[in-house]
Amino acid sequence: MAAWAAAGAWVLILSLWGAVVGGQNVTARIGEPLVLNCKGAPKKPPQQLEWKLNTGRTEAWKVLSPQGGPWDSVARVLPNGSLLLPAVGIQDEGTFRCRATNRNGKETKTNYRVRVYQIPGKPEIVDPASELMAGVPSKVGTCVSEGGYPAGTLSWHLDGKPLVPDGKGVAVKEQTWRHPETGLFTLQSELMVTPARGGASRPTFSCSFSPGLPRRRALHTAPIQPSVWEPEPLEEVQLVVEPEGGVVAPGETVTLTCEAPAQPPPQIHWMKDGVPLSLTSSPVLILPEVGPQDQGTYSCVATLPSHGPQESPAVSISIIETGEEGPTAGSVGGSGLGTLALVLGILGGLGIATLLVGVIMWRRRRLQGEERKAPENQEEEEERAELNQSEEPEAGESSTGGP
Repeated sequence: MAAWAAAGAWVLILSLWGAVVGGQNVTARIGEPLVLNCKGAPKKPPQQLEWKLNTGRTEAWKVLSPQGGPWDSVARVLPNGSLLLPAVGIQDEGTFRCRATNRNGKETKTNYRVRVYQIPGKPEIVDPASELMAGVPSKVGTCVSEGGYPAGTLSWHLDGKPLVPDGKGVAVKEQTWRHPETGLFTLQSELMVTPARGGASRPTFSCSFSPGLPRRRALHTAPIQPSVWEPEPLEEVQLVVEPEGGVVAPGETVTLTCEAPAQPPPQIHWMKDGVPLSLTSSPVLILPEVGPQDQGTYSCVATLPSHGPQESPAVSISIIETGEEGPTAGSVGGSGLGTLALVLGILGGLGIATLLVGVIMWRRRRLQGEERKAPENQEEEEERAELNQSEEPEAGESSTGGP
């Protein structure tokens, strides 16, 4: 009677607590009891039967019989010949076999393939984006599912339709972890999209978890609706240098400002003599206490993901060296002053040449005037001489004719 009472109690417990399974492929929820029937076994003792199991708990086939005691509270043979697993776990996945002989000596074999599962909590989207930019790859969010077994999969949806990663407009980065003690899985899926220009202003994104076992319903996250806005066009990039002209004395400070108005602000990178400088992105470049090593040609490059890089016109930084007798041009900055001195020298030379030519012409004209005046003076002298000769005889005659 005690044996019958015990058997009845087990049947009652199983009817309320678990399920009796007779199929070949068995699926059980982790932590719940599982009963496997031994086909062909008599319903009442004594029975001739034997259970063999090969699972994650065993290194080889483990044999259990009605006469044996419970196996570490993991599995035991009930009075009716069925095998009970009080709380099935991941390590109980495997193969179970029962061989029984009925009263007539007929032998029956039963095989089971047992798999376990655990439904995770409802997945959620962490770090959801509030805004996306059209034409620019942007992170939508990260979908997370915790505490599931088997691992299962995460899927993204846009306006209720599946999003298929294509490596261009849609990209998904997935990661999977397994808890070292429970063996349950945590899944993570990060979604990156490139919204089309002129598309929906508030698209709806959602994520779902699909269990790794058939006939299990998918779990869905709450949807998110980030706004999509069109970027403003990037105006022409300008580079302003202070002091103006970029010509400074050694030890002074030069400030370069890259003007690239756009929203959002672009990434600014700097170049010297056509070579990128290893500097953090900043619209202002300050050169304190400049020296010869700072001379050269500078430009800035503004980059927006939606427009690509755009380079400013270049500006030159020149250093003027100062000596005891006054400022002299340096190797780069002195070219302007050297040109000025050359021009002044040329103009001075032309002035001196012009003055010499004028003096020469004046002297020539003076000599020509003297040559013309010489014959006229000679004729006057001759006329004066003739007049003097004619006057002398007349004077002699008058003197001889007196008393």
